[in-house]
Amino acid sequence: MTMRPYVLLSAAMSVDGYLDDTTADRLLLSNAEDFDRVDEVRASCDAILIGATTMRRDNPRLLVNSEERRVARVAQGKPAYPLKVTVTASGDLDADLKFWHHGDQKLVFTVDAALDKVRTALGDLADVVSTGPELDWGLVLDELGRRGVGRLMVEGGGTIHTQLMAQNLADEVHLAIAPLLVGQADAPKFLGAAAYPGGSTTRMKLLEARPIGDVVLLRYAPKERS
Repeated sequence: MTMRPYVLLSAAMSVDGYLDDTTADRLLLSNAEDFDRVDEVRASCDAILIGATTMRRDNPRLLVNSEERRVARVAQGKPAYPLKVTVTASGDLDADLKFWHHGDQKLVFTVDAALDKVRTALGDLADVVSTGPELDWGLVLDELGRRGVGRLMVEGGGTIHTQLMAQNLADEVHLAIAPLLVGQADAPKFLGAAAYPGGSTTRMKLLEARPIGDVVLLRYAPKERS
């Protein structure tokens, strides 16, 4: 039986729980030291996943920036960059986005109704897989495990974080809390409303709390609830 990957959710958010504000420019929540920590975590993973909405909004390259870490990956018999993964139900993906033109392999999970649309838009830029009539996270993780992904880093957005937490599929959460307040109701949040396992009174296990400059890193184990 194929093992599903260890799923690590990673996010930087304001004290009031937002991932960004509503301006056109991306809100930088982390500091340089924390960005380097994220780069280290990326280098430790076999795949990095973001949603199509995050891709369209932020247009990230989603790379391991440190050459030293890339060299270390290659020395371990891994590709220089982790597999880059996205999910889309609408199939609205632009082939000009940076995601497709940096790094090594790319993989798209979509639904039956959007499969041809995605393949036409991307051509040979990515491997495209449908999970059926609806996006099925269990099938996504099964397929990633089949492809040898042992450790998956999920970098957003909020809808994806919410779905994985609600379906009890996240093994670890890394939250970098920035000393900022966004206060804009339409800004994206880390988590939305959902029926989370155990309800509002269950407490997740705290793995670590560490200051990184003016940011605080909190690491939780969502599946270890009391």
